Amino acid sequence: MRTALTIAGSDSSGGAGIQADLKTFAAHGVFGMTAITAVTAQNTLGVTGVVALAPDFVAAQIDAVAVDIPPDATKIGMLANVGIIDATARAITRHGFANVVLDTVMIAKSRARLLDEDAVAALRDRLLPLATIVTPNVPEAEALTGVSVDSTEGQREAARQLVKLGARAALVKGGHLDGALAVDVLWDGREMTMLEAARIDSLHTHGTGCTLSSAIAARLALGDDLVSACRAAKAYVTRAIAQAPQLGHGHGPLQHFPHDDHRKALKK
Repeated sequence: MRTALTIAGSDSSGGAGIQADLKTFAAHGVFGMTAITAVTAQNTLGVTGVVALAPDFVAAQIDAVAVDIPPDATKIGMLANVGIIDATARAITRHGFANVVLDTVMIAKSRARLLDEDAVAALRDRLLPLATIVTPNVPEAEALTGVSVDSTEGQREAARQLVKLGARAALVKGGHLDGALAVDVLWDGREMTMLEAARIDSLHTHGTGCTLSSAIAARLALGDDLVSACRAAKAYVTRAIAQAPQLGHGHGPLQHFPHDDHRKALKK
């Protein structure tokens, strides 16, 4: 069995964070493990509290996993502050993790801040060079690169800049942009790939970024090449939005376990 580790925060409502990551790993037949960085009190309406764990304890969780069940892929999500970023970067370097998927979590859908403002530079300088792929949304790409991302050309330029900053590849997501298609732009330093799907008009999109990045990690753990992993992950998220269980009174969670008629597509 292939394995994947998520280094991220906990979402008490189960729609994002490590809960979404573990569901996504399981949906792909990958054994999931966790290093929790923060505990949040949240639901579909918003985040009401955040408690960051001690950086040394985050590192201890990563070390405990690495020495016993080394992950075939690692997804990094919410890191909260500079101390946790530094501890995570040192642990990844210490263990030589491959297939590192960096989801640059900064602000929740409810607009609650999930990363200290002074930690953005640390995220860019310490973790981007360790990432096999980084998966920012539009505001995150703008914060990391200074590029205005208001079109697919802006996505392309931001992706180029993220690779120049050290990431092996960058997937700049287009969910915040307008249009009939939801377009993500993948740049691996050699080829630009456009990943397109019909835009689904739905309020139930809580945890889409977490789910996409963990699906990429799962596909990499299973042996997919980077482009194939991103294509499969985007298709999985699109189905997860389309089949959302309509839970909660705000931005509801996705359907992480597709109905039977979609499981065959997952295996392709």
